Amino acid sequence: MSAAEEVVAEGHQAVEAVPKRAMTLGTGTSLVVLAALLVAPVFVKNFIIFQMTMLLIYGLAVLALNILTGGSGQFSLGQSAFYAVGAYATAILMDRYELHYVLCLPVVAVFCFLFGFLFGRPALRLSGIYVALATFALATAMPQLLKLNALENWTGGVQGLVVTKPNAPFGLTISQDLWFYYVTLVVAIAIYVLSSNLLRSRSGRAFMALRDNDIAASAMGVDVALYKTLAFGISAAITGIAGGLGAITIQFVAPDSYTINFAISLFLGMVVGGVGWLPGSLVGSAFIVFVPNIAESISKGLSGATFGIILFLIIFLIPHGAKQIAFLAWRWADNLRG
Repeated sequence: MSAAEEVVAEGHQAVEAVPKRAMTLGTGTSLVVLAALLVAPVFVKNFIIFQMTMLLIYGLAVLALNILTGGSGQFSLGQSAFYAVGAYATAILMDRYELHYVLCLPVVAVFCFLFGFLFGRPALRLSGIYVALATFALATAMPQLLKLNALENWTGGVQGLVVTKPNAPFGLTISQDLWFYYVTLVVAIAIYVLSSNLLRSRSGRAFMALRDNDIAASAMGVDVALYKTLAFGISAAITGIAGGLGAITIQFVAPDSYTINFAISLFLGMVVGGVGWLPGSLVGSAFIVFVPNIAESISKGLSGATFGIILFLIIFLIPHGAKQIAFLAWRWADNLRG
């Protein structure tokens, strides 16, 4: 259905330019998910809390990629580079300058936004698969750049940097893992809400116009250069925050943690969660965190093959990822109510 058909249909009411279901869950479902995320960590061991924290962090990174690819239509295989920049910036600010971890996050967001925005400027000359190749080159080069002798005083070279996980403030008698889980949850909720509002805003509609047809968007007055680079900057900022949170959670950063394999994992997470559907970012993150472990538990010697088979089955059975299942469930529920 064309945009005109979506907005104006004879004999029907006009619909939203960006349907709510295309962006977020319903209020009831959101409250249930939020309650589960709030309560579950209290009853599990620290290792499970650690996994849940990484689930939220990778969810942020997948969400950032979803804004760039699902929102503005620019394919990126370089999210691991933005994640690495955020992680190292946080580690340096905390280790060398003793900056409080809460203050690190906005600083890292601004720095990564500028990095992504500046990277997006030359990428304007490219489109489609060539943008993907440019970001692929960035992701491939980043681990080697972090190992350069000229940067070793800052990055720690091959050996990386150690990051200290903060204790709970105000004398709270909870573990470091539990406290930082809730810090991560607050940040994740804030970014999720802001991202949902962004994609419903004028800028979000401009992103999606570029995704659908950048020539038509330009003819309608959209500043193609500005919005394409803005999408890169916003995506990099969110990914950088995720990288900073990941560095604190793992308590260590090293160049080989941010290879092209990690970038591909984030891309797979976006596909499994559903391109352009923000709630699917958490589902895609769960795929990244848990499916490799499941594949290894099935067969340690053939874990890669098992992972490939699981991925193939998901893509074959539900090509649109978790978004497809959610929309079918909504349609079924609507039919029952009707």
